Amino acid sequence: MTQKLYPKFKQTLLESNADIQLDAAEGATTGVFVALIDTAAYTYSDTHEFFSSVIAGEIGTSQEITGTKTVTDGLFDASNTLTWTALAGTTVEALVIYRKTAGINTAWPLVYYTDENVTGLILTPNGLDVVLTWDASGIFQL
Repeated sequence: MTQKLYPKFKQTLLESNADIQLDAAEGATTGVFVALIDTAAYTYSDTHEFFSSVIAGEIGTSQEITGTKTVTDGLFDASNTLTWTALAGTTVEALVIYRKTAGINTAWPLVYYTDENVTGLILTPNGLDVVLTWDASGIFQL
């Protein structure tokens, strides 16, 4: 017997709630952001829910995913690259995607954590620009 979530249900999860809608148009202070993470300062936990839990491990300033963002059958993807200008700090071993909503970082929902399958991780910032380009197969799938 196979156990699966229907792809259209996954898509609805990522599109229907305004606080976590990943393919929504950006507002002046809201959007989908990526933080570079030093895992010596932040340890992933299933109990973490908001960005305030990971901020101690952030290296540099989070970058917003702008441009085209899509959700298709539970697959989240984006068309652009992200650049951290003149990044300095300690080693980066992970990425966190979160949805910045109105209010403060104790209300910004965490969406995705990865410390694998990202070209260029582990990286030690040296004051040069760091560019992240999404994999052609998408960012993540439910």
